[in-house]
Amino acid sequence: MLLWPGQSYPLGAAYDGAGTNFAVFTGAADRVDLCLLHDDGSETAVELRENDAFVRHAYVPGVMPGQRYGFRAHGPYAPERGARCNSAKLLLDPYARAVSGSVRWGEEVYGHRADAPERRNDLDSAAHTMSSVVVNPYFDWGDDRSPRTEYHRTVIYEAHVKGLTMRHPAVPEELRGTYAALAHPAVLGHLTDLGVTALELMPVHQFVHDHRLADLGLRNYWGYNTIGFFAPHNGYASWGDRGQQVLEFKSAVKALHAAGIEVILDVVYNHTAEGNHLGPTLSFKGLDNASYYRLADDRRYYTDTTGTGNSLLMRSPHVLQMIMDSLRYWVTEMHVDGFRFDLAATLARQFHEVDRLSAFFDLVQQDPVVSRVKLIAEPWDLGEGGYQVGNFPPLWTEWNGKYRDTVRDLWRGEPRTLAEFASRLTGSSDLYQGDGRRPLASVNFVTCHDGFTLRDLVSYHHKRNGANGEDDRDGEDHNRSWNCGAEGETDDPAVRELRERQMRNLVATLLLSQGVPMLAHGDEFARTQHGNNNAYCQDNETAWVAWPDAGDGEGSGAGGAEPGGGEPGADAEPSADAEPGAGLLEFTRAMVRLRADHPVFRRRRFFRGRPPRTARDRPSDIAWFTPRGTEMTRRDWHAARAAALTVFLNGDAISEPGPRGERVTDDSFLLLFNASPKPVDFVVPTGHGRHWRVVVDTALPGGLPRDGGAEATEGTVLRLADRSVAVLRRPV
Repeated sequence: MLLWPGQSYPLGAAYDGAGTNFAVFTGAADRVDLCLLHDDGSETAVELRENDAFVRHAYVPGVMPGQRYGFRAHGPYAPERGARCNSAKLLLDPYARAVSGSVRWGEEVYGHRADAPERRNDLDSAAHTMSSVVVNPYFDWGDDRSPRTEYHRTVIYEAHVKGLTMRHPAVPEELRGTYAALAHPAVLGHLTDLGVTALELMPVHQFVHDHRLADLGLRNYWGYNTIGFFAPHNGYASWGDRGQQVLEFKSAVKALHAAGIEVILDVVYNHTAEGNHLGPTLSFKGLDNASYYRLADDRRYYTDTTGTGNSLLMRSPHVLQMIMDSLRYWVTEMHVDGFRFDLAATLARQFHEVDRLSAFFDLVQQDPVVSRVKLIAEPWDLGEGGYQVGNFPPLWTEWNGKYRDTVRDLWRGEPRTLAEFASRLTGSSDLYQGDGRRPLASVNFVTCHDGFTLRDLVSYHHKRNGANGEDDRDGEDHNRSWNCGAEGETDDPAVRELRERQMRNLVATLLLSQGVPMLAHGDEFARTQHGNNNAYCQDNETAWVAWPDAGDGEGSGAGGAEPGGGEPGADAEPSADAEPGAGLLEFTRAMVRLRADHPVFRRRRFFRGRPPRTARDRPSDIAWFTPRGTEMTRRDWHAARAAALTVFLNGDAISEPGPRGERVTDDSFLLLFNASPKPVDFVVPTGHGRHWRVVVDTALPGGLPRDGGAEATEGTVLRLADRSVAVLRRPV
């Protein structure tokens, strides 16, 4: 085989139209073979003799896109020294742009013997593992441009490629569960009608279905088990895995951008699918185990802050280079608009403790590509000191777990001071203001992929995870949920009505809060997982979204009325025997529209709470009242059992200017929260506007007034039903 020296950069397989350059890092191996794989099961192996700064490389003329390949690393197998080279194992390229096939579990894919972990296993893995693929980097992006939606206008929709589309009746069966389905008009129509501006996809980096799950007849549905940080997962491709998955993913991004929707990837740079010392040898472990992984003092074992068996070594320059190269690749070549970092606290562990000044954050901060996109941290891991909500650098936004917990506690009736709820509602200044960040640093959510769905949150007190094969030991035990008086599904009309109201309360609170709201897919029409709060392995109808009738696939993509402009309006009232959640979709759409239409709900700066010195005659930008209409006192704020309050949002006192420096004004609003178990009389406060109109009342069927909303004046007494929210509007 003709072989030229080639170049040591870029790493991976780089096709140039005439051949392919291969480059791979290893400081542990004595020799690396490039193996070109043939469809008859044979392979052609050639040694990569060029070695520059521990990068082995060669250029092979005539190697075209679609060619499968792998590496074999010859070197020491000495686990006690952290070395696990084994030339019997065909290794994936860490920089592979596409991956073909899947792992066929057996002893062949393990670098050690099952009966003696200290001894090397010499069974060949080639027929049992995945292979890397040379891809064609050329794609016609046309006039594709990132929507670049500002954070204060962003509404995030967390979704799973397969779970979102697998049961959509308007999507052709051959496309369901794939990247192509994301670009289908029915799916795009639903997202745009809902008002979504960013689609946050659960992991689409190439991942592995765990051996243990395969033995149980299950699969790693969520995908938090990455093995290829540059490759779109081949299981979500509709028409091939020899590079077609790359083209299909790019086409989906292009279509989403054309609809005005950003694409954010949930990425897992904290660990890999190779597990602990008893895990398989698929790529990194066989190339240079000690350079890629955090090893324990006894170097046979791994330091694990992720709960998956291993953690990547964040002080290794080669790990940091790989992560940054991967991030840049997905932005520049795949056109994604941001990232949500799974267990991001692990990325900050240079040594042991979480360090916000770690090398990773330094690299992101100065990178001219990565620093310009949306960066969202899941700000915790499983290690000591791993809960870091509010402690990430100013460039970052965070999943606000404290927001989730506080809002759930309020509506389930858990004693908690109103002061904390007020902080969460107004952007969590206690977490983000001290280091110069703003309300938009808080990604607010009530539900996500991990935990109960919205419907299950108000239907179950206890998880039901038996189908996961772990005797119900997995998943969170403390869910901050309340079943409204009956566990699971029920025909009791009072319980069902209360659950509908509670779902509307949670949606309304989320979309009335300052910060960046995030919805979980299917919650807008009350999907259920039947009490499973850890559906990570349920690649079936338990976790797939059950769509309402999608009609002909045009327009909304999920039935229901078309959204309109202006004030929220009501569709037909759900009947008493309707499916749980009937009408919730229209209510959610209306709340997203209300937020989009009114900048007072999406401020870019924290409230001052008092008028500026230059405008003492003007009311404050926010004010807080008891249900009696009197201003809140310290005693009111810290009454543990208090569960009702009124919030005044002054649309005439928005401090931040518009994009051209103009003054921003808006209507003013009163938010009335009654989380108590009894009806409460609310007095409309005086001195903040005479004439008001009710535009949202979650106690109503559907949550929206059908007649334009009742009018109220200052001093009017409004009776709010138990556990309900009302929104009153005063035109500017």
